[in-house]
Amino acid sequence: MRVVVTGVTGQVGAALLSALAGLVELVPADRSVLDLARPDTIGPALDRLLPDLLINPAAYTAVDRAEDERELAFRVNAEAPGAIARWAAGHAVPLVHFSTDYVFDGSGSRPWREVDAPRPLSVYGASKLGGETAVQAAGGPRLIVRTQWVYAASGKNFFNTIDRLARERKELRVVADQFGAPTSARVIAETVASIIGPNGRSLAERFAAADGIVNVAATGETSWHGFAVAIVEGLRARGVVLEAEKIVAITTADYPTRAKRPANSRLDLTRLREIFAVEPPSWQQALAVELDRRVSA
Repeated sequence: MRVVVTGVTGQVGAALLSALAGLVELVPADRSVLDLARPDTIGPALDRLLPDLLINPAAYTAVDRAEDERELAFRVNAEAPGAIARWAAGHAVPLVHFSTDYVFDGSGSRPWREVDAPRPLSVYGASKLGGETAVQAAGGPRLIVRTQWVYAASGKNFFNTIDRLARERKELRVVADQFGAPTSARVIAETVASIIGPNGRSLAERFAAADGIVNVAATGETSWHGFAVAIVEGLRARGVVLEAEKIVAITTADYPTRAKRPANSRLDLTRLREIFAVEPPSWQQALAVELDRRVSA
C-alpha cells in the first residue's frame, strides 16, 4: 500500500513515518511536495503521487497568530483539506485527516464525544472545524482523528518549553484551570497505525463504522500545571539538574492569550475502544517514554 503522509516535518507527521516504516510504502510529502497554503496545486500534486491512502496531519498550528492571520489559517486548515478530500473521494482513496479539541468551546466537565456539537472559541478552532466540514462534505472514505495537547521529545511544544524553562528559572507559573490529556505524537501515530493495519475489513468499512470521525488521546486527565509538575519531576528522577524550585498554579485569567483556549479538552475514547479495539496508554505512561527519549537524546 502506497501511503502519502503530509506534514512530515511536524510532530505527528514525523511520528507517523516512524510508526508506519516497514509496514507500507511511505511517500513523505513536505511543503515542497504538497503545499497546503496553495490549495489549487493539491490536485495536480496528488495526480503525480497516486497514493492508495492519504494521511494528513499537516496544519497551521499557530493558535494565537491565527487571530491575525485568519485567511492563511483557513486556507491551510480548511480549504486545503477540502481539496485533498475531494481528490481522495474522486479516486476512492481513503483519507485520514487530523483535527483538534479546539473545535469545542470547553464548557462543562464531561469528555467530548464525536457527536457533540462543535463551538470553537478561536480562529484556529474555527479553521480546523472548517477542515472537518470540508472533509466530510467530500463524501469519500475518510476518518477525521480529533486529538489534543500534542507533544513530543523534539520540536516546539509545551513539553520542551517546560524542560527549557525549568533549566533556566527558579519559579514557573502554569495554568491550572484547563483540563485534558497530554498526548504524545508517538501515541497518536501508533494508534493510527493500529487503525489502518490489516484486520479483514477495508479501510472504507472501518471508517464508515466510526461515522468518519474518532477521538484519539492518551487516557486520564490533568491540567497544564499538573503536566508541568510531572515533566519536572520526571526529568529530575532521570538525573537532569534543574533550576526550578517552585511551579505555581495560576488561572487562565492570570495568563491572557490572544486566542481563547477551551477549559475542558477532555475527549471521550469510547468509539476508539469499541470500534477500533484500541486502548491507549495513560498520559503518565506516554510521558515516561518521551522523558526517556529526551534524556537520552
